[in-house]
This record gives sequence, structure tokens and C-alpha cells, in this order.
Amino acid sequence: MTLVILALLLWVAGWGLNVVLANGPARDTGAVKLAVPLIFGATVLGVWELVVRGLAVPTVILPPPSQIAASFAANLPLLWGDFVQTILKGAVSGYVIGCGAAFLTALLVDRSEYLRRGLLPLGNFMAALPIVGTAPILVMWFGFGWQSKAAVVVLMVFFPMLVNTVAGLSDTKAMQRDLMRTYAASWGQTLLKLRLPAALPFIFNGLKISSTLALIGAIVAEFFGSPTLGLGFRISTSIGQLDLGMVWSAILVAALSGTAFYGLVALAERRMTFWHASFRGGR
Repeated sequence: MTLVILALLLWVAGWGLNVVLANGPARDTGAVKLAVPLIFGATVLGVWELVVRGLAVPTVILPPPSQIAASFAANLPLLWGDFVQTILKGAVSGYVIGCGAAFLTALLVDRSEYLRRGLLPLGNFMAALPIVGTAPILVMWFGFGWQSKAAVVVLMVFFPMLVNTVAGLSDTKAMQRDLMRTYAASWGQTLLKLRLPAALPFIFNGLKISSTLALIGAIVAEFFGSPTLGLGFRISTSIGQLDLGMVWSAILVAALSGTAFYGLVALAERRMTFWHASFRGGR
């Protein structure tokens, strides 16, 4: 019970410190903006550790963070192989293929009213398909290697990226398009000079949504067939062995990878759409 009381005191102390920092005179500085989430995360981990040990929670239900960290450190080579198999081969390749194909298809849809009326409603239907239903089929088609995981990712990211890109290409005012016509601009020139820049916020929104979907798709697909590598394979086999330390280690790798992936896309968005109102503080 002493550890539980310490956990409560730690939570109160962390909360109070964050309140002081978030409302203090330096709240808008970069150091405070970084410190607040770090303090909150460290507080959560500390409370987790103390409560689990204080209440003697079985490790097969919820291991303490120290055990997860030890398992993570002891299995770095194995987790690196899983990372390469799931993230670099399955998720990233499927993400690039799916988003690239969606962007090119969006250009065709923008040029064809027939495709706009026929393909976009199909996107709503495909987005509603459960991954647990499509993943086994694609694994049967493409085999147990990373190629089937990439195919699942392509299916998951294609239509969100397509819908966002088509919406972005339509996000120009009639006066802007009329101005381009008065300059005798071709469709390609209008696309490059006006419509693509205006569509960038929508395109990056699709890329950010797809970055999380790609990771989920690759991991879930590995539950339905995989070689002896991969984060999904590691989670499913470790659960069967009641090795919760390894399960949480694989989850940690997935979480860190997803955060880094999303952060890279967000950084590219900030660099390429710095002129947008959302980054200039306007509305």
C-alpha cells in the first residue's frame, strides 16, 4: 500500500509541476512545450510502475515498465528484424505504392466526370471493408512474405488518399481559375501553378491519415500469415507464450515507429505549406 500512496503523491507532484509550467510566464517557450509532455509521460510511467508493484498485479496481466524496458533491451536484434520486416518492407512499401497510385488516380478523376461519379462512391464501400476480412484473402493471393502485407496497406491507404487529393484539387475559387484562363494557361500549367499548391494541405492530410493506417494494416495482416519475423507475428506468438514483456516491447516498437513516421510527414507538411493559415496563426 505504501507504493500506491507514493504513486498518488507522484501524480499530484507531476500534475502540479505541469500546471505551474503551462500557466507560467515561459509557457510559450520551446523548452516548456517540450518539458510538459515529457513530465507527463514520466509521471504516467512512474505511477504505472508503483501501482503495479504495490498491488502485486500479475505480470501476465500488466507488467511494470521496468520489465518491459528490460525485455526490450534484451531483444533488440530480434525487434530490429521485426521492425525491418513489418515497417520498412510491409508498411513503407505499401504506403508509397498506395499513396502514389492514389495521387495519380486523383489526377485522372479530376479530368473525368465519369470516374468522379463511378470511383469515388466505390471508395466509401472499400473503406468500410473490415481488414480482418480482406487480409486473409490477400495473404492467400500474395503469399506469406512482406508482399501480402504491402498489398493490405495499399488497399487501406488508397481511398483515403484519393478522396483527400480529389477534394484538394477542387479547392480553388472560380475567380482564381478564371484568372488562369485569362493568362491562356493550359490544364497542366493551372495544375502546377494553382491547383496543386492549393491542394497540398489536403494531400498532406491524406498522407498523415495513411501513415497510421499503413502501420495498422501491416501489423494486423501478419496475424493471418507471416514468416517467423514481424511485429504482428511477434505479438501473436508472445501472447501464446504468456510473454507479456515481449508483447509490450513489440507494441513499443510499433508506437515509436508510428510516431516517427507521422512526425516526418508532419515536418514535410510544415516545410511545404508554411504559407498556409494554419501555420501562420491565421484563420
